[in-house]
Amino acid sequence: MKPGLFGADLEAKPAALEALADALAAADPWSGALSAIPEPRRVVFLGMGSSRYAAGVAAARLRAAGIDAAAEYASATAGYPAQRDTLVIAISATGGSRETLRALDRHAGRATTVALTNDMNSPLAYRADVVVDLYAGPERSGIACRTFQHTLGLLLALEARLTGGEPVTGLLRRAAAATGDLLDRRAEWLPGAASLLDGPDGVYVLAPASRLSSAEQSALMIRECPRRAAGAGETGDWSHVDVYLTKTLDYRAILYAGSPYEDEAARWLRERGSTLLAVGPCSPSVERVASGHLRYVYDDDFDVALLTETLVAELIADAWA
Repeated sequence: MKPGLFGADLEAKPAALEALADALAAADPWSGALSAIPEPRRVVFLGMGSSRYAAGVAAARLRAAGIDAAAEYASATAGYPAQRDTLVIAISATGGSRETLRALDRHAGRATTVALTNDMNSPLAYRADVVVDLYAGPERSGIACRTFQHTLGLLLALEARLTGGEPVTGLLRRAAAATGDLLDRRAEWLPGAASLLDGPDGVYVLAPASRLSSAEQSALMIRECPRRAAGAGETGDWSHVDVYLTKTLDYRAILYAGSPYEDEAARWLRERGSTLLAVGPCSPSVERVASGHLRYVYDDDFDVALLTETLVAELIADAWA
């Protein structure tokens, strides 16, 4: 990992998203997998870290559309059995995650396997039946930022194919514009946000269940880049599992908008005197509690937010590093 190069990787996000949109407009990256198994009975995602975060959201969205889907820890010793009617998607930006390679081997020759990777010459790419390129370009810092964003984009494209939804090229271009907006205006918001969250007890990130990956990835970026304590939670669940820390810690949190339960979290944060940075179109009660409130273009489109909002924590992590 080279934290000094992280900022440059983040700067490249809008152009990389535009390039991904162009690639998807030119060709369907999932055609190879779905020609091998046009109507999979089950979709199983395998991954670790950022890859699993993105997979968890993708699997939940497919289940909501009536498709049997699951996201598994690649490191799990047991999972869904390999079957002919299963589409197995192994996700690894580098294509070298040993847990993911081992998990893929369990399905080899018995299910249709796909490698979703940023390295088309990686061990993962060679072991899978089909390879899908992340089109994220090299991440010179060694920190998965663009690859995380592109993983989500490509899994949304898979969802569109399986459900007959709209192509995601327009969504990717809106996310590129939203990402560019946050980058272009960072001098206005970043110093204040970084100072607001700069406490002795770490940062806690809340997000709705539909975008839980945003909280997980944001906390990971704060742990990985400046090596600070950070945790992630689902906004509704937060009041059941994490609220207790607000009584004993200098509790500082990022809240990504959109949960119907964010008012309850806001109530506890207000009563305990916690510090909150709200991101996106939050409820009025969250706005009243928040010490800072950040908006950006298209943030009322929660699919855009899914692809964009982690940049807030990434830029804060880079500033601290």
